[in-house]
This record gives sequence, structure tokens and C-alpha cells, in this order.
Amino acid sequence: MAGLIPQSFIDDLLSRADIVDVIDKRVALKKSGKNYSACCPFHNEKSPSFSVQPEKQFYYCFGCGAGGNAIGFIMNFDSVDFPQAVESLARDNGMEVPREESKAATKRRAETADLYTLLEEANSYYQLQLRKHEGRTSAVDYLKKRGVSGAIARDFGIGYAPPGWDNLLKACASTPERESNLLKAGMVIERETGQGSGQSGGSQFKGYDRFRHRIMFPIRDARGRTIAFGGRVLGDDKPKYLNSPETPVFHKGSELYGLFEARKSTKKLSRLLIVEGYMDVIALAQMDIRYAVATLGTATSGAHLTRLFRMVPEVVFCFDGDKAGRTAAWRALEATLPQMEDGRQVRFLFLPEGEDPDTLVRKVGQAAFETLIDNATPLEQFFFDKLSSELDLDSHQGRGKLRELAQPLITQLPEGVFALLMREQLAQRLGIGVDALNALIEKAAATESHTQAPPQSYAYQGADESAGQSEPYASFGDSTVNGYSLQKGASSGGQTGHRSNGQRGWKSSPRLNPAPMIKRAPSSLKAIQLLLGNPEIALDCKSDLAPLMNSSDTTTAVLAKLIEMVHGDPQIDTYALLGYCAGTEFYSELTQLLRQEKITPVEGTGSEFVEIVDRLLQKAEQEQRIARMREELSLKRSELLRKTPQNASLTESAQSASGDANDDGVSTAEPDEWARSAPLSEPPPFMDFGDD
Repeated sequence: MAGLIPQSFIDDLLSRADIVDVIDKRVALKKSGKNYSACCPFHNEKSPSFSVQPEKQFYYCFGCGAGGNAIGFIMNFDSVDFPQAVESLARDNGMEVPREESKAATKRRAETADLYTLLEEANSYYQLQLRKHEGRTSAVDYLKKRGVSGAIARDFGIGYAPPGWDNLLKACASTPERESNLLKAGMVIERETGQGSGQSGGSQFKGYDRFRHRIMFPIRDARGRTIAFGGRVLGDDKPKYLNSPETPVFHKGSELYGLFEARKSTKKLSRLLIVEGYMDVIALAQMDIRYAVATLGTATSGAHLTRLFRMVPEVVFCFDGDKAGRTAAWRALEATLPQMEDGRQVRFLFLPEGEDPDTLVRKVGQAAFETLIDNATPLEQFFFDKLSSELDLDSHQGRGKLRELAQPLITQLPEGVFALLMREQLAQRLGIGVDALNALIEKAAATESHTQAPPQSYAYQGADESAGQSEPYASFGDSTVNGYSLQKGASSGGQTGHRSNGQRGWKSSPRLNPAPMIKRAPSSLKAIQLLLGNPEIALDCKSDLAPLMNSSDTTTAVLAKLIEMVHGDPQIDTYALLGYCAGTEFYSELTQLLRQEKITPVEGTGSEFVEIVDRLLQKAEQEQRIARMREELSLKRSELLRKTPQNASLTESAQSASGDANDDGVSTAEPDEWARSAPLSEPPPFMDFGDD
């Protein structure tokens, strides 16, 4: 179901649901005073630090900092997004989720829904051809040869695209609108101008089917909706495997083949195996290994891993054992390092040369293959083995090189026990203490930040004074200008304030250490933090919030909505407001801010909040004024362009009447032609406008 969920419904749902019941269904809770406690389900611990507060309908873990309301818990525990969590909680409480949205959003969602519908029809069409088409024999024989049963073909929705240029067009494109949607969905290719259609009747659309005479593998999203296809050729055509292009509903860099089927096969996945192809996933599923997924022609990315680690604590990469496979494995390791929080496991399974998961699992069987997975190389072992493979660690130079290679990678690890152990292991291989290694790493980081910081000293040698060049810095009677020391009376020959042979130089003062870089949260996020800590401060905002509501920045728009909620219900509490923020792109950053020590005194939060909102309003209003002026300039420019041909023809007539040459016999045709073709000058760039 499409559309935004009304905040009033979310508030009503949270008031009806009991967070204790919600969590107790998933984690066994024990009564502890007026609260309930358990071992945290989001990190490994021996003693309970996870607390549920029925009075506030809130949960919090003192070990890892996870916290939120009932909806937030369902999102984290069930690995679902915000709308799915709301739907799950509503279903448990016998409520139906209403929806509301703007006209533009309604139109956009309707168009997307049409693509989903059409892709599902295409999937049904391909599956029907695998059962009914007269030329299906080659497809069925191929699947049988690969050991694919009818049950697995059904579970994965495998189909067949028969030969021909317009089979899918005839079957699914009954109207011009549906033809256009097939093009948007990447199922047909628009023919270049000048080519014949090549279609045998039916649709008049000047295009042809993308997939022809191929085994078809539907690619599904987390909800099981068909969003794209992969096709394996049955003849000699190239490429061997063909994927759908990027579309409004398919982004290959964030999707994984087989993920929906893996989640559907069991209630709770414990690990996922990443392989390289569709048939690897299907062959493993045929042998009852139902937790394999495959990337879609791209390397495993941080987006992939973020998604996977929300579902499982363990990821195993499966690669060929040859050089290319190990190179791909190293790229996967590099993408994995920033994701390696405590409690997560990553391993690498390298297959014998000439084998892939499809052939090997059929040769050795399920049990032996899963033993290989269990004994796969841990990330830390592959990391150090790869870096050390071409180094002589018995020599000082080899150990120095290892430190140089490992340091920029190890510093990408999130803080935690795993990162500490990796540093200990590196120190052990280098033959030095951990403290010495940490000192080297900190020194290198300080040097790098110092190098990248703006220069604190300046050495200048300009051109000869006769060239008329001005001084790089002006002196106003002070011996120090802009941080540079003017050394008067110094001997010539050095880079000093003394001029010699027309050269100018400035001796720099001692280099200063740059100030540490501080990452500041956006102003709108800071305002939300203040508002959640003390909701009544929003009542001091009397300004019109329409510019913030219409802001393209999500955080600013949410801030305006939160202020509106407080004005609508002055008794609203922090947890209801935090629940509204759940599911937003900035939610994790917001929860980190809420855990930080508060710098602003309580009595100063109101004035700081109002000041931030005023600044945001001024910025939004200024951006709107600039947008309006840009639009006016664009309209004026368009008007001038429309008048230009008429002016050019008048000029040409006048020139033809007076002759093609001037008094000197020089032709004027060339400059006139240049003048007519020259573009109008662009308006000057601008940064700020006043009200007038």
C-alpha cells in the first residue's frame, strides 16, 4: 500500500500497543522492579543490560545504546523498514494502516505501482512460456542438465523468454501507456531512428524485447516484488548473462539475487553466503543450502553489507581460488572493514581451482560443502596472509612495509574489541608493543591532517618589481602580517623581508599545529535534539513554518513537522516525537546526539532553539527568493532567444541592401554570421539578494 502513514495513527497505535508484549514475543523478559530486563538482542552480553520501561513505553540498552519505542524495536529486531514495522504492529493490534500523500507523490507512486504490476505480468508470462511454449525444450533440457528441479524452479520463479523480437510486447503492451512502462522497466529497447521495426504485426511500438531465447531469473526486492530480470542465453548470442538496466524500481548496486528467497526459507537467518551467479544460488538451494545470495554484476558494496548485517551477524564470501578470485575477495574485504563492529563475523571461502559452488556442491554434497563454509578463512587471517604474502617479515624492511600497508586499512575499523585485537596482531607480527604501534598510528594521522590543513607558513618569490606585481600581503607597520613574520634587516640571500635582485620573499613563522577537526551536526538536527530534550520550547516558535515544510532537506522538513505536532498537542512527550523520527535517514545520527553530554544549559535551550529555527527560516526564504529570480531570468532569456531570429533576419536584409563588402572591399559576411550564432551572454553569477 502506497502513501505516508498519518502521524495521528502512529500516535494512536503506540498508545494502544504495550511495548512489553511486543518485546516479550521476541525476547524473554524478566520483571525487575517496575521495569523489565533481558540480555540485549542487539549485541552479545552475559549479564542483562537491556531494560524495558512500561511507564514510558520505551526500551534502552545500557551496553550498546540501542533504544526506542515499540516500532523502533520491531524495525531493529525483525530487520524491516518503518512502514513494515508499523503494519506489523497494527496487524497485531487489529488495526488497519491508513495512508495520506500529496498529489505529486500519489502520481509518482501510481507510476511506480504500474511498473511493479507490469514486471509481475512479465514474470508470469515467462514462467508460462517455460511450461507451454513449443520451443521450451532447450530451456527445460538446460535446467535438467544443471540439476534444477521443478520445485526449485517454482520457488525462484524461473521462466523462459522465447526467440522473437516482440513476444513480450504483444503479450503485455496492449496500450501506448503500457508500451512506455515496458520501456521504463527496462524490458524493451527503443529502436534507433531509421531502423525498421522488424515486428510481425501487433504493437506499433518502435522497439523490441530486451530478452530473447534466454532462461529468465526474476530479481525480487525484500517484499518479494519483481523489480528486474537476469537472462542466461541458450544459443550463441552475447553476452552470456544479461541483466535489466537501472530503472526507477531497480538499482543493481543495492540489490542481491536470492535474498527474498533466503529470508522466506526460514524464520531467522543466522548467516548469508555471497556467491557470484544466479545458478550458484539455485544449485545451492537445490542442495538445501538456502542462505546463498549473489550480487548483480557489481562488486559487493558498503550498501550491500549494511543491509546484510541488519539481517544476520555472519557473512561468508565465496570466491574461486585463482588469482582473479582472490583479487575480488580483497576488494570485498576492503568494503567490509568499515562495517566490522563487534559481534559481526566475516569469512572467505576459496574454492579449488576450476570449481564453482554449482559444480562443487553437486560433487561433494550438502554436508561437506557446509563443512567448507564452517571452516572458511576468517577475515583477520586473510587480511594478514594477503599483506604478508610477498614480504620478508624476518627483515626490518619487510616489517616496516607491512605496517605501511596495514595501517590505512586497520584505521577504518570501527572502535571496539575487534579493532583492538587487529592492532595487537599487527603489533605482534611487527615485533613491537601495541602502545608503540598506536603511537605510530596517531603520529601518522596527525601528520596527515597537518599536511591536509591550510598552510600555516608561506614562502613567496615573486617576479621582478618592474613587472608591476603587487605584494602578496600588505604591511601596516606591524612586523607580523597574516601570520607571517617580516624579518627586517636580515642578510640577503635568504627568503626574508629584504629584497634582493628583484626577488621578494617572506620568512615564515614556526608552523602551528592545526586545531582538531570537529564534525558538527547540521543545524536542523541540532534543533531536533534540543526539541526532543524539552518539547515545550517549540511553543516559543510563532513564525510561519511553511518555508521549512517545503524544504528539500529531509531533516529541516521533519523539524517543522515536530514543531507543528507540539503546537497541536502541547502535552506530547519525547517518545512520541522520537517515534516520528524513526525510519528517517538521520535517525541513527540523532540517537548518537541524544547520548552525548549536553553542553547548553537547560535554561538556554529555548533561546538557542528559536535562534536556530530563525536562521533556518531566513535561509529557506533566501533560497526561495533566489529560485524565483532564477526563474524570472530564465523566462527573460527565453523571451530574448525567441526574438533573436527576427532581429537576425532584419540585420541580414539591411546588409544585403547595402552590399556584401564595405568601403575597403572587406567582406562583412563572416563577422555578421559569427554575431548571429554567438549565444546571448549569461546573467552574472550571484550569491545573495536583498529584499529589494
